[in-house]
Amino acid sequence: MNREIQMKLPQKFVFGLSVLALSLNAMAAGVHAPKPDPLQGDGRVSAFYTWQDVIPTTPGKLLRSEPLDKTLSLPNAASAQRILYSSTDGIDNKTPIVVSGTLFLPKGKAPAGGWPVASWGHGTVGVADVCAPSWQGRSYRDVQYLSRWLDEGYAIVATDYQGLGVPGGHPLLNNRMAAYGILDAAKAVVAGVPGLANKVLIVGQSQGGAGAFASAAYAPTYAPDLGVKGSIGTGVIYTVGAKNVGEQDVNKVDASLAYGFYTLLAAQQYDPSINPKDFYTDKALPLFEQARTSCLAALVSDVVGVGLTPANAKKDYQGDQLAAWQKQVSYPTLKLAQPIFIGTGAEDKTPAASTQVALMQDACKTGSVVEGHLYKGLGHSETVNASLKDSVPFAHKVINDQPITPICNPSVQ
Repeated sequence: MNREIQMKLPQKFVFGLSVLALSLNAMAAGVHAPKPDPLQGDGRVSAFYTWQDVIPTTPGKLLRSEPLDKTLSLPNAASAQRILYSSTDGIDNKTPIVVSGTLFLPKGKAPAGGWPVASWGHGTVGVADVCAPSWQGRSYRDVQYLSRWLDEGYAIVATDYQGLGVPGGHPLLNNRMAAYGILDAAKAVVAGVPGLANKVLIVGQSQGGAGAFASAAYAPTYAPDLGVKGSIGTGVIYTVGAKNVGEQDVNKVDASLAYGFYTLLAAQQYDPSINPKDFYTDKALPLFEQARTSCLAALVSDVVGVGLTPANAKKDYQGDQLAAWQKQVSYPTLKLAQPIFIGTGAEDKTPAASTQVALMQDACKTGSVVEGHLYKGLGHSETVNASLKDSVPFAHKVINDQPITPICNPSVQ
């Protein structure tokens, strides 16, 4: 192995992992990490993120770790580690890949059986490697949010997702990709780190909110031995395209155009023949190119600074080249084996609150146990921490196998 795992792992696990690595290296047809692609924002991170050996064919294996710089940790974490683990390509559903992430442990003595695990799926941050939260850090909103879960006694494993940090493209909004990253992160630390219980809570926001729902949908078949107890999502994406946004003034500067640049870069991973000139005007094209290397906050600032509006940035594209990308945004099923909490800001426009409520209702119709909440006057970001007053009690119930009362059509609260 390239580096020793920094955490104190059971000797049996270390031995087994070493044998696995040696046996895989002996396989002539072994899969290695892809070569960096500058057009998808690869590079500018440390050597830790490049796995040189053959990738294990079994997903959810902890490969290595290193201490996380204190400035990138959570203020109330007892320890923080940057991790690499094995997973499965979310695009072709078969190729072994390596994914990076972070593990935060709570302070204090672990309960009998170990700390329960919250597996976190972050919102959109960009597509470049340097945008990976384990490398660049997290927003203050997310620091507050994750710190609360630490205080509640959860170890937190936070995937970077496929293609962020590690070489290879990041297939933004591919729900299978997000689910595999979230589930395999939990599998890796539950099996590979002492003191953690196989009691897992899936938590996510926006892109990660969709990942939380998708994780619940894929878990019974992809990770049947993982002890998923329930899921929590805020700003959960259900549809894409025009139906996914609220009413717009096409002549008003729109910061959300930044997301469109990222999604077109993701779509090019499915169809490299996609020409951005068919989608964007000459005024917007330089910002599309900037999206290859700029993380979300910087790109949003540039969109606003240039004065991009839907009217002066977008062309009226009528083709079908986005079909392959749009197909993978869907969920494999709305029938979930465990309860799910969905928190929605009534003023959310990305995605529109109405689409999130539709997801609550449609999932309920399949027999899923959904606890939905609709928060008055709140938008996409504000809902994250505001929802904790309801999501923390929900989490306590599902972790302790207590029943959840469904709320399929919530009133504004």
